[in-house]
Amino acid sequence: MAELIELAGPEAGPASGGAPDALVVLVHGYGADGNDLIGLAPHFAQALPGAAFVSPHAPYPCEMAPFGRQWFNVWNEDPVSRLEEIRHAAAILDAFIDERCAALGIADDRLALLGFSQGTMMSLFVAPRRAAPCAGVLGYSGRLEGADLLAAETVSRPPVVLVHGDSDELLPLHRLQHAHAALEENGFEVAAHVRPGLGHGIDDAGIEIGRRFLASRLAPAS
Repeated sequence: MAELIELAGPEAGPASGGAPDALVVLVHGYGADGNDLIGLAPHFAQALPGAAFVSPHAPYPCEMAPFGRQWFNVWNEDPVSRLEEIRHAAAILDAFIDERCAALGIADDRLALLGFSQGTMMSLFVAPRRAAPCAGVLGYSGRLEGADLLAAETVSRPPVVLVHGDSDELLPLHRLQHAHAALEENGFEVAAHVRPGLGHGIDDAGIEIGRRFLASRLAPAS
């Protein structure tokens, strides 16, 4: 396997100050970079004041967006090479997650992944293959890669929440339905939320859905 690229990206929190009690990794979409999602941190920090947030830049330049990044070539329709690209990107992201968890003293049960679009694809590929289940996966406007591999490759089953607009012009709603069904068939606890009139994006209601989910998984006991 090729050498793993070391990722970096903007970080925020904890809003309460001091050492973090949880970590949320925000995984951006195709053609963006880590700055695209780190702006969500204050919204989620309202419910998770002790959480740290990190939003790594994807490892590769994006041919369609000169200043953007990509996790893999999303336009690659060859199933073999596409899967190879995804596996390599997953190894890079996985190593980054391990490094940040170790540096911050965070165990997997205090870790959550939040993805948008291609970042949801990455989050749904990485989380089931980690040795220990993370606290949860929150995926916006994405799809499930390698659904046929889940039965053989799933190691852990964190709860998953998926949010998708019914007017998504890039990843139609059936991508949500396919992911929901495949994850449920493989023993995951999954909740799917359809946002009426929403295109390929995240709206305020979707943020609130995600905030409630992450709070239920990561908020410290009172």
